Amino acid sequence: MAKGELYSKVIAWLKILLPLAALGLLSTVFLLSSDRETGVDLPFVTGELRDNAARQQVTAPYYAGTTADGASVTLRASAARPVPDAPDTAEADEISAQIVMQSGEAIDLSADRALVRNASQTVTLSGSVVIVTSQGYRLTTDVLEAALDRVAAQTPGAVRGTGPLGTLDAGRMELTTDAQTGDAHLLFTNGVKLVYTPQS
Repeated sequence: MAKGELYSKVIAWLKILLPLAALGLLSTVFLLSSDRETGVDLPFVTGELRDNAARQQVTAPYYAGTTADGASVTLRASAARPVPDAPDTAEADEISAQIVMQSGEAIDLSADRALVRNASQTVTLSGSVVIVTSQGYRLTTDVLEAALDRVAAQTPGAVRGTGPLGTLDAGRMELTTDAQTGDAHLLFTNGVKLVYTPQS
C-alpha cells in the first residue's frame, strides 16, 4: 500500500473515531453527574431576600423634607412596603421621626408601625407610640394620627406620660402650631388628670 494511500485512510478513520470518542466522553460526564442532587436553592435567594422580593419591600427607608409651615421633618423605618389594593398607601415598621420647628423646638416620635397615605398626606402611627418634646414632655399612646405637609397631630384615644409639671393622663391630645411664633402647642382634653411634682 502506498504511503499516500495509507495516510488518506488514517485521516478518514480519525474523522469517524474522534467524534465518537467525544460523544462517549460527554455521555460519561452526564452519567456520572446524574446521581448528584439537583434543584438545590442557592443561599442568596432564600430567607429574607426572597421574602423582600415577594413583598416588594424596601429595607431601611429614609425621608427628609420641609413642611408648608417651615418645620423640617426626618423619618426612618426598618422596612416599608406598599399596601395591596390600596393605591398611594404604604405601611412601615419600627418608625422613628423628628420634627424641628422654626423656633428650634423639637419633637421626636417613635412607633411599632405606620400607615402612610400619600393622597391625603397623612400618617397613622400605632403600637407603642412614644412622643418626646424639647419642652420636657414624654408621652405614650396607642395611636397617633398626623399630617405630613404641616405640623399637626392628634390621638383618638388616651395619652399618658410626664411633663414639666408632673405626670398626666388625658383622654385625648392634640398637637398644633402657633401661626405667628411657629411654636408647637400640646392641648390635652377629655378628662385630664395631672399629678403635680414640685421642682426641687
